[in-house]
Amino acid sequence: MGLLLKAGINIDLIKSSLLAFSSISFLFFLINALPKVRKKLPNYSLQLGGLIGNTSFLGIPIAIALLPTNIINFTIGFDLGTTLFAWIFGPMLLQREKYQSSSFTIKELTLSLFSSPASKGILGALLAYLISLDSFLGKVLWIPARIVIILAIVVVGSRLGIITKSKNKIFKINNGIRNSIILKLLIFPLLILLTTMLINIEKVEILALVLQAGTPSAISTILMAEAYKINQGIAAQTLFLTTIFSIITIPVITFLLLV
Repeated sequence: MGLLLKAGINIDLIKSSLLAFSSISFLFFLINALPKVRKKLPNYSLQLGGLIGNTSFLGIPIAIALLPTNIINFTIGFDLGTTLFAWIFGPMLLQREKYQSSSFTIKELTLSLFSSPASKGILGALLAYLISLDSFLGKVLWIPARIVIILAIVVVGSRLGIITKSKNKIFKINNGIRNSIILKLLIFPLLILLTTMLINIEKVEILALVLQAGTPSAISTILMAEAYKINQGIAAQTLFLTTIFSIITIPVITFLLLV
């Protein structure tokens, strides 16, 4: 919410948010609608790891470092759309998998929508704009936001620490994790590239959105796995490996799109 208040809400932010949310939704539907594809990503942790990127803690800083300041709303919008999908559907999907529930109800979807941290942040930001407190609250909320970031990193670090103790298992990549890595670092950025080329936006804006799509798996995937005690190891390994491999893929994507 603090970052959203600082950036301001405009049409670029709304468009990129819709692009992120709809693209992730499309791929998620495709994965689960096609049995052969579903077998390659057999659980929701792998799917979330392949679709939800670390747009907040990595994508936005990269964009700020590499791109003009007027592009920041594209990156924040993409982060917003990604975060909305993650926190609206992520907890529901993991609960469904843990308790072997067969379907969603309207009540569950509604509760998930309004209890999502992202939804609350958007509503809070809109309210702040309406009462002209956006500038003040943007500064004040940046302090607790930093604390939350630190706590999230501690949780992730503790889980990754468990993985790195078994050094011989870190790079033992099973088919599901391999497919999740390919989806996150190659297929999803390619989909965003093709989509943005069709809607006729500037090259630097395309780069901003593709970079966001190409970020490694999000910290939130581990936080949700830890909260619901399901597939913690899978979520942690996917985050770890996508982060390692993104050291190669992000510079390559940047180079190819700037040529």
